Parts: sequence; C-alpha cells; structure tokens
Amino acid sequence: MTGERFSRAWRALVMLAVAVFMLAPLVVMVLVSFSSSPVFNLPAPQWSLRWYQAVLHKDGLGDTVLLSVYVALASTAAALVLGTLCAIAIAHGRFRGREALLAFLVSPLLMPGLVVGVALLQALRELGLRDVLGALLIGHVVITLPYVTRTVHASLSLFDMRLLEAARTLGLSPSRAVLKVMVPSLAPAFLTSGLFAFLASMDNYPISIFLTDARHKTLPIEILHYLEEAPDPSIAALSSCLILFAIVVLFLAERLVGMRRLAQF
Repeated sequence: MTGERFSRAWRALVMLAVAVFMLAPLVVMVLVSFSSSPVFNLPAPQWSLRWYQAVLHKDGLGDTVLLSVYVALASTAAALVLGTLCAIAIAHGRFRGREALLAFLVSPLLMPGLVVGVALLQALRELGLRDVLGALLIGHVVITLPYVTRTVHASLSLFDMRLLEAARTLGLSPSRAVLKVMVPSLAPAFLTSGLFAFLASMDNYPISIFLTDARHKTLPIEILHYLEEAPDPSIAALSSCLILFAIVVLFLAERLVGMRRLAQF
C-alpha cells in the first residue's frame, strides 16, 4: 500500500513539474508585459499598463489582426465542411484504402511546418496562383483540415447511422435528417475541432511566412517583425492578449460543452 501511494505521489510530482516547466514562460511573458521598464526585465521596477497602450498605437496592427482573424475563420469554416465530408466517407464508405486516406489527411500535422510551407509555395506557383489571400486560405485549410477530420472521424465511430434511416422513415428529407439528427450528435466534435483549428490558424507561422508578402502579414509574422525591428515589452503585451484570447475560447468551450466531453475527442 505504501508503495502504491509513493508511486501516485511520484507521478503527481512529475506531472506538476512538467506543468510548471510548460507554463513558466507564459507566466514570465505576462509579468513582463506589466513592467514599466523599456526592456525585458524582471523583477519589474514598477508595474504599468504603458505597453498595452503602446499596442493600441502600433501602425498596421489592426489590419494584421483583421487579416489573421478572417483567414482563421474562413479556413476553419472550410475545414469543418471538407473535414466532415471526408470523415463520413472514411467512417462509412465502402472502398479500399480508407485508413491510408485518413493517414494522408492527418499527415500535415506530422511534417515540419517549413517543409509543408515550401511544398505549398512551389505547388501554388506551378498552378499559377499569385493571390496572397487565396494562397493563405489554401495553406491554412491544409493545416486545419487534420483537426476536423480526425476529431469528427472519432465521433462518427460512436454514431449509429441507422438513426438517419429512422428519421427518413418518419418523413424527414435526407438533408433535414442530417440537420436534425447527425449535427446535434456531432456538435461537441464540431466545436472541439473548430476551436483547435481556429487557434492553430491564428498561431501558424512556418507556413504563412512562405505565402505572404510585404502588404499582407498575419499576426505571428508581424510579432516576429516587431521583435526584429523594435524589441520592447509591447510584444509581451500583445502575446499576453493572445494568451487571454485562448483562455476565453477554452472557457466558452467548457461552458458550452464541458472539458470532460472535449477531452474525449
């Protein structure tokens, strides 16, 4: 019994150490953002909101944020539609190579982002696509599609397709049967995959850097630009806002679905 308690205590200690190791940089970033010092300095000589005010006055930051949000929303919406169709085909289709197709769709998550970015750049150039916004949307759909496909596929394995047949027997059309029966059952999977896809798009740098130009920059690229040109704690303030945004998204997901159900996917 003593050995079992020691084992549990050891596992808890290791988990706590890992959590502290992963969260410590975020805590330091938030603390630096409230410092009055013009450099990254802790402990802060005085607490201040001057760097949050500086973020509001940065030139071009508003357009950059709007571009990132638009690309993230559009790519997430496209990934939800395409990923759901792919998941249904893989889960309930009758053709060979379904598992190979699933592995192929998830493969962008297993490859280095720089490799995917270079490959997309060369492929889009060969296709003659020069529009930056279109290239960004395609690139971000590629990196968000795996989240949707894998999550919805896992949820579909628990869904009984005979419920759709029963709904059609009761008089619903195929489209209304899907909307009334399948969509509510898969709503947690849609929400979970959509949240992760949106955050992955907002945070993506290695693919976006190959598909943007000087006039169209996503937020991670702009943050790196600030870090190279004028490194000051306003970067920490901007990063803290992104951390707060991620926390708010997770809080809303917990309120709408519950973290326990989110963890199932």
